[in-house]
Amino acid sequence: MTAETADTAGKAHGNGTGNDTGAHARGHWSPGSQILWRYRANGSPAGTPHICRPVTVVHDTPDLLAVWLAPGTVCVKPELADGTPVHREPLATRYTKPRTVALSRWFGTGVLKLARPGEPWSVWLFWERGWRFKNFYVNLEEPRHRWVGGVDSEDHFLDIAVYPDHTWEWRDEDEFAEAQRAGLMDAEQARRVREAGEAALCRIRSWASPFPDGWENWRPDPRWPVPRLPDDWDRRPVTVERAAGSGPGRGRARGTPFNT
Repeated sequence: MTAETADTAGKAHGNGTGNDTGAHARGHWSPGSQILWRYRANGSPAGTPHICRPVTVVHDTPDLLAVWLAPGTVCVKPELADGTPVHREPLATRYTKPRTVALSRWFGTGVLKLARPGEPWSVWLFWERGWRFKNFYVNLEEPRHRWVGGVDSEDHFLDIAVYPDHTWEWRDEDEFAEAQRAGLMDAEQARRVREAGEAALCRIRSWASPFPDGWENWRPDPRWPVPRLPDDWDRRPVTVERAAGSGPGRGRARGTPFNT
């Protein structure tokens, strides 16, 4: 996973209300709704989130969830217990030393994230300043679990960078290997992650959706405020159960998430 955050803002306590905004009764959000995009800590039995990014919903249908991570957004990220940023710790001890979480502002031009239901990856779009498109980034991850406040997943370390000329390259293969050595991923899960990566490559090589869909020309609504991180950013997810015979996401609140 890329770590495009900087400007540490303190320990991981937000200042929002924690209210869920814009969630429809049928389980979909309207454009402009603010939700949380979270990743659970790898190897955590309790499934505790260690990454949390407040985002704005761009598009939400049964086929696609698109969200905007605005520059300057206060996010939660992991760091070592002694305050060392994770990416600065030598790889050999990066996944074995004690960790905590801290706040950090997302820098750069922001990121558009696209996720299709059930796919074990999401596709991120990056721009240079002045909205010059830079690249796509395929983040391999567990299919997202949708709840009333956002989506939860688990990062799978291995990623693919995809460029406008249709070339691509694997990213973070060293972290993927080290995570296995550290016991954060067993051989069977690693095999499934590699298979997911190969499936993503099939879409890249054929330049299938979302790559030809023109998302690089999308721009955020200038009226959208930067979402605030709620105090209860790490709360247990409560989801909307899909009732039999109804549309996607239609139903009542439950405690078990469904995939998106």
